[in-house]
Amino acid sequence: MRDLIFWLSAKKAFTQPIARTGMRLGFARRFIAGETLEDGLRVAQELNAKGLRIMLNRLGEYVTDRREAEAAYEGYREMLEELTRRKIDGSISIKPTQLGLSFAPDLCCDLALRLAREAARLNNFVEMDMEASDSTQATVELFEAVRRQQENVGLAIQSYLYRSAKDLERLKPLRPKIRLVKGAYREPPALAFPSKRQVDENYRRLMRVLFSDGFWPAVATHDEKMIDLAKQMARQQGGGGDRWEFQMILGVRRDLQEQLVREGYRMRVYIPFGTEWLPYFMRRLGERPANLWFVAKSLLKGG
Repeated sequence: MRDLIFWLSAKKAFTQPIARTGMRLGFARRFIAGETLEDGLRVAQELNAKGLRIMLNRLGEYVTDRREAEAAYEGYREMLEELTRRKIDGSISIKPTQLGLSFAPDLCCDLALRLAREAARLNNFVEMDMEASDSTQATVELFEAVRRQQENVGLAIQSYLYRSAKDLERLKPLRPKIRLVKGAYREPPALAFPSKRQVDENYRRLMRVLFSDGFWPAVATHDEKMIDLAKQMARQQGGGGDRWEFQMILGVRRDLQEQLVREGYRMRVYIPFGTEWLPYFMRRLGERPANLWFVAKSLLKGG
């Protein structure tokens, strides 16, 4: 089913009705705050009121010119300023290819470093998303370059990639914050574990490394067994203190998010927004194909 959804995501006959009606009918808002920064900030305040920390991300990938990259930088800078002005307990996450990584790595590094410095000035934090595998190496190198100059940056690592254990070994001297995710892009078997069981096994292995080797773990999962294992690992490390947290995405397991807050754990919710929401939305469908029926019913009802 997941392969079918990835195949459908390349078909305009399938994606155009979703893009045209997703926000109007509301089904896209389950996973995406809306199309504007104001939408993202509104959802952030709602989640803060429930004790949830947040992380804002403006959707969009693989820009192709300097003007677009600099516009993305300005958008992220505005996000940092608004989080401070509205006293929202939250950080930002950036997509490196949105800052020009795919065509101008030096420009991307300059913009990312400027964002990290601006975040530090505002006592905030910048996380870097990990995108498709064609940008993994460049993203790791970008993160290293920025992290050597600014401590207030973190990186996502994907457990479905074979290379991720070596990436953690490489980053270990920096003792950075690492957001451990499973990975949602379609990758070939030459680069990524082909089965869910293997991805889960590697997730557990990488999580053990994060808790035992001095990293700042951000356990990004909705899997209750993984969550219980993370709690156990944190206890074995003396509780973990403030140097670890759970993370989840907007619209998935909201009950569990609030339960973890009640139990006293740090819980951060990834809040995406923006007009370029369709690729992200399709990846969410790919992760949980049952959501496809939810979309189909919304389209049938809404016309």
